[in-house]
Amino acid sequence: MASSRPERIGDQIRVEITGMLSRQVHDPGIGFLTVTRVEVTADLQHARVYYTALGDQKARRESARALERASPFLRRQLAGRLRLRRAPELQFFYDESIETQDRIERILMEIEQERAQRPSPLSNENNEDGQPNPDAVHDDREDRD
Repeated sequence: MASSRPERIGDQIRVEITGMLSRQVHDPGIGFLTVTRVEVTADLQHARVYYTALGDQKARRESARALERASPFLRRQLAGRLRLRRAPELQFFYDESIETQDRIERILMEIEQERAQRPSPLSNENNEDGQPNPDAVHDDREDRD
């Protein structure tokens, strides 16, 4: 099934803006920036451009200001490159989903490391004397066979 027109336009805008930022916009405030996705409204009048940037909070703020300064230029360039009656208004938003995914992945890795360091309760069914360990978890289903 083909994607909807706003999605296709959004993908095209993402590709064009990425190219323009790397080749034509020479603002040092932009820094290392990646356009992650573009959401275009159904009427194609507004585009929400999501990006990530390397650096701390100060670098992100500077990138946001630089993108706002470059927005009119980017919109004019898009108007010439896209075959639309009107180029959409560009709004830039920092994409926090990447950081959230990284945080979740780190938490899951920490949980896995903690599990690996903890002894398994099933491995301690017998104590050093070979006698059943009363603290061990025992599965009654094995006794039925």
